[in-house]
Amino acid sequence: MTQHRLGLGMALSVALWAGGPAQAAPIRSTEADQSAVEVTVYNGNLGLVKDVRTVRLPAGEGELRFMDVASSIMPVTVRARSLNASDDFEVLEQNYEYDLMSPAKLLDKYVGKKIKLIEWKQYQDRKETVEATLLSNNQGPIYQVGSEIYLGHPGVQVLPELPENLIDKPTLTWTYDNRAAEPQTLEVSYLTNNITWSADYVMTLDETDTSAGLAGWVTVDNKSGAAYRDAKLKLVAGQIHRAQDRQRDQFAMMAMESLKARQASAFQEEAFFEYHIYDLQRPTTLKQMQTKQIGLLESEGIPVRKEFLLYGLQHYFTYRFQERIEKQPVKVTVRFKNEKESGLGMPLPAGIVRLYKRDGSGQLQLIGEDRIDHTPKDEEVRLEVGEAFDVVADRVQTDYKAITSNLHESEWEITLRNHKKEAVTVALMEPIFGNWKVIRNSHPFTKVDAHTLRFDVPVPQDGEVKVTYRVQVGL
Repeated sequence: MTQHRLGLGMALSVALWAGGPAQAAPIRSTEADQSAVEVTVYNGNLGLVKDVRTVRLPAGEGELRFMDVASSIMPVTVRARSLNASDDFEVLEQNYEYDLMSPAKLLDKYVGKKIKLIEWKQYQDRKETVEATLLSNNQGPIYQVGSEIYLGHPGVQVLPELPENLIDKPTLTWTYDNRAAEPQTLEVSYLTNNITWSADYVMTLDETDTSAGLAGWVTVDNKSGAAYRDAKLKLVAGQIHRAQDRQRDQFAMMAMESLKARQASAFQEEAFFEYHIYDLQRPTTLKQMQTKQIGLLESEGIPVRKEFLLYGLQHYFTYRFQERIEKQPVKVTVRFKNEKESGLGMPLPAGIVRLYKRDGSGQLQLIGEDRIDHTPKDEEVRLEVGEAFDVVADRVQTDYKAITSNLHESEWEITLRNHKKEAVTVALMEPIFGNWKVIRNSHPFTKVDAHTLRFDVPVPQDGEVKVTYRVQVGL
């Protein structure tokens, strides 16, 4: 083994050489001092932590190192207060120490200083200790031993003591003034990034596609850099506004049968400002780098309505189309109302709804998924499931006239074919901008709004229906 080899990967050990006693040692508070912790998690990758600890502090001014906080903490949001003796405790100065210990940083602190190098002489069965001066630690250590310069060394580096201001985990440090004789119960609150939550739902349709069961789960993802043991967990649904910083996977599909076991929500919901809070009614532990799922709701027998929708495009009505538009996709949607009569009626947090249905052998199969926004009670939920396989549509423009540069007239024929074993109704949705009027039509229509025309067209099983209409559009 040569003395010039860099980065030998030897373990770095620290031995404390003899030294004088420390003076005015800081008081250290760790997770072991916790008496309570509350975590409020927001949708936007943000959390509010309230950490309550009981700490015995000497009277007078001193230093408190508050450890085991989130490494993603936003230091400017930290607030510390005494719950039992607020008039007798004052924070004079606050620092957030994040110069974390590592082999490289330990050596950086000893550049220009003496350390020991201990090498095991394998064939001589003995240790050899030399004293060296660390000249540099840039892309590998450089030592001076006597009058010689070593680029790396096979020995283990031994340091006399831990350098000041180098810690093994992120730490809040306060200079305080304590005038209380009894232990202080301190509540420290702060905001942290890298913790978020979302809702996931599983909807199971019955054989007739007219009724469904809905199970909701909350997914909390903690990458904040701290664990929260036996925490009181609250989730805020709603989009809070945050000032811009100028510097600056989900679980696999669960077995559906296991969802049947949970009949009541573990959360209590309440309105809060313009948001909603979901308060978990039992303590839970959020480990660092953990994704946790907690049951939110379970309901059966929800009335649902399946719809087939065919959408047109705005530019159809102001241009000449010479080619037939074949096999336009017919969308399939499922609608239900978030009301108490349906076994729901609680505000639904935004999230993904995955829809399932049993196949001929009784096994659940995924039929589609969609994302819902935050949905208040008594509002309708519309889920886009996919595209119909057995219901197809063709469209052809049978006539077009440009009466003026701003007035257009066109006639359309839409052919709907149903290859299913039962009749269906297809909603033909035509978006028409400008001032428009229908001149003639084969089927009744509804004016949904100022810019939408709707035909509800029954199509028999294995049947075909043609819808024709003529429309005049002024821009």
